[in-house]
Amino acid sequence: MADLIKEEMIEEMIVAKKKRSQWREVWRRLKKNKMALLGLAILSVLIILAIFADVIANYDRIAIKQNLPIRLNAPTMAHFFGTDEFGRDIFARIVHGARVSLKVGLISVSLSIIWGGTLGSIAGYYGGRLDNTIMRIMDIFLAIPSILLAIAIVSALGPNMINLMVAISISSVPRYARIVRASVLTIRDQEFVEAARAIGASNARIIYRHIIPNVLAPVIVQGTLGVASAILSTAGLSFIGLGIQPPAPEWGNMLSGGRQYLRTAWWVTTFPGVTIMITIFALNLLGDGLRDALDPRLKQ
Repeated sequence: MADLIKEEMIEEMIVAKKKRSQWREVWRRLKKNKMALLGLAILSVLIILAIFADVIANYDRIAIKQNLPIRLNAPTMAHFFGTDEFGRDIFARIVHGARVSLKVGLISVSLSIIWGGTLGSIAGYYGGRLDNTIMRIMDIFLAIPSILLAIAIVSALGPNMINLMVAISISSVPRYARIVRASVLTIRDQEFVEAARAIGASNARIIYRHIIPNVLAPVIVQGTLGVASAILSTAGLSFIGLGIQPPAPEWGNMLSGGRQYLRTAWWVTTFPGVTIMITIFALNLLGDGLRDALDPRLKQ
């Protein structure tokens, strides 16, 4: 028994060392992709703005409080992106809106990966009737457009941030379940899995310690692109009144509030729209770069 435990510990140390070297190789290949680094740099700036939003712009005084005498003022040195229809600073609202959008995107995608990854791992590892049942349920969800499913869930639960994250995550679960299941099917009968079974490892341990770490590459790529989709869904739901509710700053409801001023005050919608575009652009660049860096067939 002691020898088996020792062999398993040695195996885990070897696997951990191998994975560290693999991630260093991934980072080396990613650094060669200039567009991916550009996306990473843009995303890093947005994350820093979100983290230090309270330091950069006062939330209550200039992002929430109305100041009608300066409503619809064009961009100036006092208000870099101008003011909206209520006299609120658009730059301050965009900065605080970055915190909301990134939080919803990251948390909803994380929940989708956890739920979808668990279901996909179980379906792929055990197979048979359980696999068929899980995947047919996923097919039912896939038959419904994700944005319509999110609208239905938010409409039923009510429009707030928690329900928005739940709705977006549920609508994305089938995508990750299918990705993980496909990857599990290709590795569940490989030698290292058989070795884990031979030394008496439980099915749960094999799944979480040996199989899931080996299916992370496609999940990471899809997760990066999924954050972009989640941010777009958040903005879309907020635009139609089912997402983050005013006066809380969110890029989608900023677009909704300023669309009637497109001809007279272009800055009210232009800057939030450009911010959404740049964020999605950065995430797509990073996702494409990660896909190339994580693909072992694309050695650079």
